[in-house]
Amino acid sequence: MPAMDVGVTIFATDRSMPIVDVARAAEERGFSSLYLPEHTHIPTSRRTPPPTGEAELADEYKRTLDPFVALSAAAAVTTTLRLGTGVSLVAQHDPIVMAKAVATVDHLSNGRMVLGVGFGWNEDEMANHGVPYTQRRAIGREKVLAMQRLWADDVAEFHGEHVDFSPSWSWPKPVQRPGVPVLVGGAPGPKLFAHIAEYGAGWIPIGGAGVKAAIPEMRKAAEAAGRDPDELSVIPFGVMPDPGKLDYYASIGITEVAVRLPSAPADVVLPLLDTYAASVL
Repeated sequence: MPAMDVGVTIFATDRSMPIVDVARAAEERGFSSLYLPEHTHIPTSRRTPPPTGEAELADEYKRTLDPFVALSAAAAVTTTLRLGTGVSLVAQHDPIVMAKAVATVDHLSNGRMVLGVGFGWNEDEMANHGVPYTQRRAIGREKVLAMQRLWADDVAEFHGEHVDFSPSWSWPKPVQRPGVPVLVGGAPGPKLFAHIAEYGAGWIPIGGAGVKAAIPEMRKAAEAAGRDPDELSVIPFGVMPDPGKLDYYASIGITEVAVRLPSAPADVVLPLLDTYAASVL
């Protein structure tokens, strides 16, 4: 079996298996991490087509729990499980409020929080937050950089085009210093890898297609920015738990994946957790 950590990801909703039960069951079976996606809401407009290529957007997109509240609940019933977003739509948040929420989860979990961020696909959702689609990357970048200042500095300030605040106090600080690791999601390419090189701890792609070819480009971008590429991780999430696929990931240096669980009740999720644990752990 692959020498890597295996976590899980699930669309946690008001109809799926309760997230505290998912977290507890995953940790009991030896899974290393739990990643939750985020949508603040889904406008009823059909202007933005589903990213899955289907005619209708799956129901769970409309019903997702707030990931930070849900991960706090998961933290309370676990001791080793890493708790991540996969991914949080950072441009849609107030960075001062989000920085405190993320730091609070890290504080309550004794340093187990991982912040996966993405730039989003739903133009209507972003518009309701005042985020122009064409500026979502620039806005997301500044918000992450601002949060990193709030996590790292006793007196933090940030002055950018999209985020601006005066010298400020904000506690709790994350247990992890200088801050919670930030994994950046998105399709491979120069823009994404520039973001990772500037402020990321790694890449959190959906699935693993094209990862092998992309890793050298990510490493080059890190070196060009003066970063040690060995510090960066690649964590494919939402993958199907095929042992051969995981062996392949391990062979190209990937040390963690998150396998996909259906957004479903316990009578569906628990047997799958058992099957996955038996086959890939």
